[in-house]
Amino acid sequence: MKRTFAAVTLAFSIALLFSGCLSLRFGGGKKTTTENKSESTNVTLGQQLIDLQKAYEAGIISEREYNSQRKKLLKGR
Repeated sequence: MKRTFAAVTLAFSIALLFSGCLSLRFGGGKKTTTENKSESTNVTLGQQLIDLQKAYEAGIISEREYNSQRKKLLKGR
């Protein structure tokens, strides 16, 4: 009974792996450049400005950096 259960479990796991339902990531799970680009293009200008302002208010970036990045965002759209 234990052997049958183990064999069925193993067969099911292999079937899931090859069908794509279960994926393994090699290389530490790093995303490729194209995946990162597609995610960043989905962010609206308004959201980018809000995130930039939050970074400034939290003290993560200086006022100079804030103004510079804000101008780049507004000029680029």
